[in-house]
Amino acid sequence: MILIVSLFAVMAPAALSGWANDASPIHSVDAVAATIKSAQWGHGRINYVLLLDDGSSLLLDDDRLRVIGSAVRLERVTRDNGFVFYRFAV
Repeated sequence: MILIVSLFAVMAPAALSGWANDASPIHSVDAVAATIKSAQWGHGRINYVLLLDDGSSLLLDDDRLRVIGSAVRLERVTRDNGFVFYRFAV
């Protein structure tokens, strides 16, 4: 019983923050250039390790195939609550 209560206490705040981020309107979308460094396939998705032009790294998943070493365009999306995420540009 204590294990179940502890598990709920850990999972509930994470779920609530995810819902709050999804409900917050998008504040801005900025273009970002990156290079695909590696890829890992699993469960119908591909996890890409990207090197951004500013030298930082990013892990991003997608269901489309992309060539390792190729340049890609990303979007940095900032929500009104300050939450930031990246996505491949369409």
